[in-house]
Amino acid sequence: MASLDMPVRDVDVAVSLRGITKTYDNGTVALGPFDLDVRRGEFVSLLGSSGCGKSTALRIIAGLTPPTTGEVDVATRGGQAVGFVFQEPTLMPWSNVRENVRLPLKLAHVPAARSDARVAGALAQVGLADFAEVYPRELSDGMKMRASLARALVTDPDILLMDEPFAALDEITRFRLNDDLLTLWRQLSKTVIFVTHSVFESVYLSQRVIVMASRPGRIDSECRINAPAPRGDGFRTSVAYAEYCRDVSSALVKAGDAGGGA
Repeated sequence: MASLDMPVRDVDVAVSLRGITKTYDNGTVALGPFDLDVRRGEFVSLLGSSGCGKSTALRIIAGLTPPTTGEVDVATRGGQAVGFVFQEPTLMPWSNVRENVRLPLKLAHVPAARSDARVAGALAQVGLADFAEVYPRELSDGMKMRASLARALVTDPDILLMDEPFAALDEITRFRLNDDLLTLWRQLSKTVIFVTHSVFESVYLSQRVIVMASRPGRIDSECRINAPAPRGDGFRTSVAYAEYCRDVSSALVKAGDAGGGA
């Protein structure tokens, strides 16, 4: 029997997963056993091949998918615990950017008089303050993802979960959003768990890269990225970055062999 929303034992730990497994009704074992601790304010990436359970683990943390067995502990300040950014922006086409960002507050029955300032603040944080009245069809893909990020931030969550949010973007836009995300992470002191297929992105963003194997999804290894902040083009072109990418790439190949991947 899975246990959700239990108190986290270590006050410095934001998310703790113990003995997590996920088996679907058709018998597919998607995840487990899976154990992970993420500390408050930490930026951690889950890296692995398609089907290794990265997104399943993220959805279990968010409470969107129940685990089959195991214990999920998510620490909160007594308010909104988790904000989720999906791979697709999932914006409502009939609403402008302001109302898309306001949606979580409306669902929580926050009065408009109180939500206006919070929506304006979230839009400013992601660089969309001048686009509040614009509709999704008028936005670039990068701006749509900024709106999705603002919607996740508007509730002031303790933990930000991001499921390959930049995977479909061109490289220049992706670099820019990576930099902006790191700036927000430093400014807001959020705990971030980020799912990606990209070795380069995981190394650039993270303090820890969790490399996963598949069949079933599980942690194969962990790589610590001890690069100082702020990061930028200087880090991307450094010898240290290249070495970290080499090490993470090697770990990913090893995990693929362990999981029986092609």
